[in-house]
Amino acid sequence: MTERYSSCLTMKLLMVLMLVALPLHCYADSGCKLLEDMVEKTINSDISIPEYKELLQDFIDSDAAAEAMGKFKQCFLSQSRRTLKNFGLMMHTMYDSIWCNIKNN
Repeated sequence: MTERYSSCLTMKLLMVLMLVALPLHCYADSGCKLLEDMVEKTINSDISIPEYKELLQDFIDSDAAAEAMGKFKQCFLSQSRRTLKNFGLMMHTMYDSIWCNIKNN
């Protein structure tokens, strides 16, 4: 498997996981603000891996989690600005969807 194919496959998997997690997060009556902030930090290519880990320190409880967070961020750092912009647009479309707004109305 080529590195480019692997990166594309990883991004597709991450997108599926986020698509699954978003409705559950909103349904849990916790709102989407925390998730929105995390997505923005994840797709911001100006935030380095060490900065990313520091920003999300509250969610890292082990060395394994820290390593996973670094690899997760690296997947996004490997993408083009266009891909990141489109991913952000997709996430905002989901935030504005009826599924996130049901609990907020």
